[in-house]
Amino acid sequence: MIIPELPAFLSSLGGADYKGLIISLFTLTAMISRPFSGKLSDRVGRVPVMMVGSTVCFLCSLAYPMLTGIYGFFLLRLIHGFSTGFTPTGQTAYLSDIVPPHRRGEAMGFLGTAGSLGMAGGPAIGGLLAHQFSIDATFYCSSIFGLLSIVILAGIKETLPAKQRFNPTMLRITRHEIIDRKVLAPCFIMRFCVFSFGTVYTVMPDFGEHVGIQNKGLLFTYFTVATLLVRFVGGRVSDRYGRVAVLRVSTFFIVIAMITIGTADSRWPLIIGVSIYGLAHGITSPVLLAWATDLSDVNHRGKGVASLYIFMELGIGLGALSSAWIYGNDSKNFLLTFAVCAGLSLMAFFYLALRRMHTYASH
Repeated sequence: MIIPELPAFLSSLGGADYKGLIISLFTLTAMISRPFSGKLSDRVGRVPVMMVGSTVCFLCSLAYPMLTGIYGFFLLRLIHGFSTGFTPTGQTAYLSDIVPPHRRGEAMGFLGTAGSLGMAGGPAIGGLLAHQFSIDATFYCSSIFGLLSIVILAGIKETLPAKQRFNPTMLRITRHEIIDRKVLAPCFIMRFCVFSFGTVYTVMPDFGEHVGIQNKGLLFTYFTVATLLVRFVGGRVSDRYGRVAVLRVSTFFIVIAMITIGTADSRWPLIIGVSIYGLAHGITSPVLLAWATDLSDVNHRGKGVASLYIFMELGIGLGALSSAWIYGNDSKNFLLTFAVCAGLSLMAFFYLALRRMHTYASH
């Protein structure tokens, strides 16, 4: 809801040259908090971890209208990242607890579909509120949705069998508790694929304005509506034909999408490129989540999920920072910005292709 309007909001505070930090600071905190959310999810429970994320979302959205300078904005973006660092980790682990393994891809598709519904309506509603009333109205409405999520979580039953009481010593993380080595393969694919995600969310508002799209949130709506069309199907197909086979198709289409976006010179080519990317991302995300939970130890599922999310935040953050630097507020650099994304997604595609060849050789 608020992301499409944040570049303009930051510019009004005097930070037009720091747009790349909007996404990267948020994802930095989310990435740092993942090992903690994963450990706490496996110890304290899935629901408390989700509750922390929802509470942070509620409070931070409420605080944006009070900002008067860019330093306060960046500090709040750092704090806001805890919402993404905690809630999805608890959600994914919770879902893995209550569904059978042979339907895990389908279940992750459901989770992704639910998220996409919010991401489809959020940017359009946020843009409408900002234009009809003010950006503060967008922030307050976002805060209300955060509060509603807290209300929902209050009525959910915990699924962790051996729930422990929280102890501050649980916040002590060793290096062995940061990454689950069993899930490194999906982590590698995630890092290179979501680089494009960070780029799209950083550069797309300016790109849309460049081609004459006034409501910048509409581009994100096209993106998320496209993800809605395939999230459920992609996960279900991966249950039947395998995670790697489906990911080879989706990563190839990310490459096509980045090339289409980068070469767009009017609104419809840009919309088509964003829609193709939505389809590709809508397949990739739930399949990677299902693959990671397949490989995770049953007693450390939170850690495995958190590992995947760490690489996701790393890729998004690098994508946001790099794209802002390459773009440099110059429309001539749109093509180069998205060409870099295409190249990295192509690396993920070749990795999956080589993995398939290695599997055949082993057999």
